Amino acid sequence: MDLILWRHAEAQEWNEGDDDMARALTARGYKQAKHIAAWLNRQLPEGARVLCSPARRCEQTALALERKYKLRKELAPGATADALLAAADWPDGKSAVVLVGHQPALGQVIAQLAGMTQPSCTLRKGALWWLRTRERDGQTQTQVLTVQSPDML
Repeated sequence: MDLILWRHAEAQEWNEGDDDMARALTARGYKQAKHIAAWLNRQLPEGARVLCSPARRCEQTALALERKYKLRKELAPGATADALLAAADWPDGKSAVVLVGHQPALGQVIAQLAGMTQPSCTLRKGALWWLRTRERDGQTQTQVLTVQSPDML
């Protein structure tokens, strides 16, 4: 199974009293989302599922893919790594899954699956990690296939 973890692109700053769920992408964020989406569309299999946090900035990021997606409250700010993995049906899912979400949960998933000693790693805004699970010698392994940053594309 392939799991693609995509952090939302750059969004407007949050200020005290603002609705965090309503924050929109900046002009730079739209460019970041388009760069990653163009690359991702060339790589993703046709049947890939796209699951997205209901936060506006995540939905705007997912829209750049121009594919069907589902909003999932389990991916909202404050989500846990376990909630993200359950939403993706990791590692038993049959298709590739793109999760468009937030830090720190995305970084916690990566740290957990990659066997890192720290509890989380940092994903830059707009960046993605592509992971794959496989069986080898009777053991489940996680491979990191690629890490992409919008500034490098």
